[in-house]
Parts: sequence; C-alpha cells; structure tokens
Amino acid sequence: LRQISQRTISTASRRQVKNRVPEMQKIFQEDNGIPVHLKGGVIDGLLYRTTMALTVFGK
Repeated sequence: LRQISQRTISTASRRQVKNRVPEMQKIFQEDNGIPVHLKGGVIDGLLYRTTMALTVFGK
C-alpha cells in the first residue's frame, strides 16, 4: 500500500504555473495616483464600492 501511494503521488502530472509576481509588482508599485487598494482593476473597484455601501447603508 505504501509503494502504491508513493508511486501515484510521484507520477502525477504537474502543471507549470507562470510566475506573475514580477508583473503584479510593477503594477502595484507604479506611481500613477491610484490608491493601492484599487490598483487590482475592476474587481477591486467593485469590492471597494460594495464595502462602502454596506458600511453606510448596512445594519
């Protein structure tokens, strides 16, 4: 049983994931007047507005 489980794990195909950290660092470190909590794009803007609306109008 031990050999079977080790063989299954070691032969599993591995995905190659591209390292996007340097790209994201450039975006977040760019001095363009946008607050850091909104530099992530449209989704960050939506999350920010939703949070503000819930804060103001929520219970």
